[in-house]
Amino acid sequence: MLARLRGFRSIHTTPRLTKFSLRPPKTVEVEFDNGSAFNLSAEFLRIHSPAADSKVRSFGGEKVIFGRRHVGIMSAEPIGNYGVRIVFDDLHKTGIYTWDYFYHLGSNKFTLMRNYIKTLRKHGLSRDPPRRK
Repeated sequence: MLARLRGFRSIHTTPRLTKFSLRPPKTVEVEFDNGSAFNLSAEFLRIHSPAADSKVRSFGGEKVIFGRRHVGIMSAEPIGNYGVRIVFDDLHKTGIYTWDYFYHLGSNKFTLMRNYIKTLRKHGLSRDPPRRK
């Protein structure tokens, strides 16, 4: 019996998305069937892009996206029945945000943002775009 239990893996399922609302240029609102609702800013979504080429800089091996405080969302394109591709006004458009990823971001929003700000401070960077000379 114990051998069977060791092979058993609990399946954690993310709540099902019930509402997706794009509020350009600054927010996305998502709601899930467990009652969770999240308002995610364009900046937050941009810095947590799931894309490999999300215009990051490496500082001591740590990848950091900075200067995106004023980024906006231009559009969101459905990808199958599992997510969307968000097009930002800095022309980043390769990340596919799945419903599970939206739930993860929303559920951990404050911790993720706090850690992001700590990382920026650690490297002397800002959420604001660099000033042009």
